[in-house]
Amino acid sequence: MSIRMKLGVTLAALTFAGVALAQAPAAKPARIRGDIVSLDGDVLKVHRRSGDTVSIELKPTIAVSAVKAMQLSDIKPGSFVGTAATTGTDGKLTATEVVVFPESARGTGEGHYAWDLGPNSTMTNANVDTVVQGTSGRNLKLSYKGGSNEVTVPPNVPIVTFTPAARTDLTPGKQVFVVATAASQGAFVAQRVVVEKDGVAPPM
Repeated sequence: MSIRMKLGVTLAALTFAGVALAQAPAAKPARIRGDIVSLDGDVLKVHRRSGDTVSIELKPTIAVSAVKAMQLSDIKPGSFVGTAATTGTDGKLTATEVVVFPESARGTGEGHYAWDLGPNSTMTNANVDTVVQGTSGRNLKLSYKGGSNEVTVPPNVPIVTFTPAARTDLTPGKQVFVVATAASQGAFVAQRVVVEKDGVAPPM
């Protein structure tokens, strides 16, 4: 990977982590998940999972990134990850996706907080202290400023990291994850765009 490409991935990861995964109640970003309907100039139309179609303005400076698949075995002690998880009736966390951040993005969005991927969903951005093989997958012991958690990662859970993308990847039918702020008349302004590429859809 060239230095320019590495820098692009790093900047994308830092921006995404800071905007999408950081706990920032004051900002109250909207997280838009769905399929691209069209890209007309600077307006991206997305058909959301909720059933409606929304218009999202893409500023000229907006970064577009994608994700590529990794293996569960790629997560090692010392990795910095962001994992969405559900809380079972026993209080234990089971991962629904894991993002492995580059080392340069370590610490961004750090913490444990509510997430909107599904019922009882949380997000934990933390350092991986230990990785232990369990009966239902690998158990990750995570630590972050102010606390710690343990999450089980089943074998079928998507594990991804960031990879470069461009506006030309924003084609109809592709899945996207967009972090945006609300604008007038029900429209949005994008802060971060992660698009499906090479068959790998953003799981977050």
